[in-house]
Amino acid sequence: MEISQYIDHTLLKPDATQFQITKLIEEAKKYNFMSVMVNPYWVEYATEQLRDSDIKVATVIGFPLGANTTDIKVMETKKAIEDGAQEVDMVQNIGELKAGHIEKVRTDIEAVVKLAHAEDVLLKVIIETALLTTAEITIASKIVAEAGADFVKTSTGFASRGASVSDVKLMYDAVGERIGIKASGGIHSLEDAEAMINAGATRLGTSSGLAIVGTK
Repeated sequence: MEISQYIDHTLLKPDATQFQITKLIEEAKKYNFMSVMVNPYWVEYATEQLRDSDIKVATVIGFPLGANTTDIKVMETKKAIEDGAQEVDMVQNIGELKAGHIEKVRTDIEAVVKLAHAEDVLLKVIIETALLTTAEITIASKIVAEAGADFVKTSTGFASRGASVSDVKLMYDAVGERIGIKASGGIHSLEDAEAMINAGATRLGTSSGLAIVGTK
């Protein structure tokens, strides 16, 4: 698979303007990235701009803290899908995971899974590996798979660091090929991208897509 097809071309900065979102979309068209990943406000606009394209529109839910209530995450997801989102990346309830409240974490994810899959929308769950121990990364990854999500994802990009190869290896050891693994944050070059893929990542979230495809 071409490296561009691993990439969710991402712009989630709070100060992103329509001009920058348009530029992101045009880059995605030019380099045939898998998707554009934008904040919910921009989903409808991105959908309009990509209507005649195979490039998917993806967005984030419960972002970046994961501390919204389940009802709010479901409502966010419903609105994003109505606006045209084909993929949603939700943040797990990190605090409840760390507290060992496994069923609360699972039911939070399952509620969004149910809605997304009813609308044929792919769901990735961000576990925020920077805030977890190695044991918690394993537990969180297994919960995501058991809850029925399509991908487990490393990071929001808003914590102290993004993905690491060791994170991805832990996640792969936990879920194998049952679900996809998305590495996100800190991927700036083709070398970084290939290291993540070799560790088990099947999708990459990055704002450095041009640098990655440009180093081929």
